[in-house]
Amino acid sequence: MKALLIDDEHSNNENLTALLQKYCPRISIIGTAAELNTAIDLINLHQPDILFLDIQMGTQSGFDLLKLLPKQDFEVIFVTAFDKYGIEAIKFAALDYLLKPVSIPELVIAVNKVEEKYTTKEKNKQLDFLINHIRNEERQPTKIALPQLYEIRYVSINEIIRCEADNSYTFFFLTNGDRILVSRSIKEYADLLKSIGFLRTHQSHLVNSFFVKSWIKEDGGLLLLSNGDKIPVSKPNKSTVQMALNKDLH
Repeated sequence: MKALLIDDEHSNNENLTALLQKYCPRISIIGTAAELNTAIDLINLHQPDILFLDIQMGTQSGFDLLKLLPKQDFEVIFVTAFDKYGIEAIKFAALDYLLKPVSIPELVIAVNKVEEKYTTKEKNKQLDFLINHIRNEERQPTKIALPQLYEIRYVSINEIIRCEADNSYTFFFLTNGDRILVSRSIKEYADLLKSIGFLRTHQSHLVNSFFVKSWIKEDGGLLLLSNGDKIPVSKPNKSTVQMALNKDLH
């Protein structure tokens, strides 16, 4: 696979080049760029298979680059310092990202996943999903990408009634009765969805507050949902859940 590295700090491009050459020798680095115009020229010239793309690049961003390209015939691994909005957007699209300084095991895993997708010649619908999100400047996402074993489901937030942990996996329960198993932890989704009305009621449960019908004062506290499910509220989460529900009522 031909790779292009895009970061406004030359040292970051040098460091990532060295790591890829040592730990991912199947990746052929065809160039580096420190600003968007150069990156676009290199993309048009070399047609890379994968971009290693920084989010924040001074006054520009990697998202700006994606919005400027008419089509995206490549995969993307984002390489970034912590950026709350940027990382949230990437997570909603179920895309891969690496935090600086880059971890070697995480780099190898991300590259292996991209290589697997590349060999199947699948269209990168996740990247399309992300680009539509950032082009519409949706600070409040309306959909989320849920990666399953053989497909990725794109689900409206308002279709998700609740989530339930199954060890390191998470079940999503939808309004149409579907149950989707995702190979990511409930903690990740609790962090991602808490700003849009989801409540962590228990170590194993995450609830969309829109579907809460009532509070049942038994067994330490239960939430009755509009589909009839009764969800436990653990003692450590009780006051937080009650406060959030009271706030929704006002």
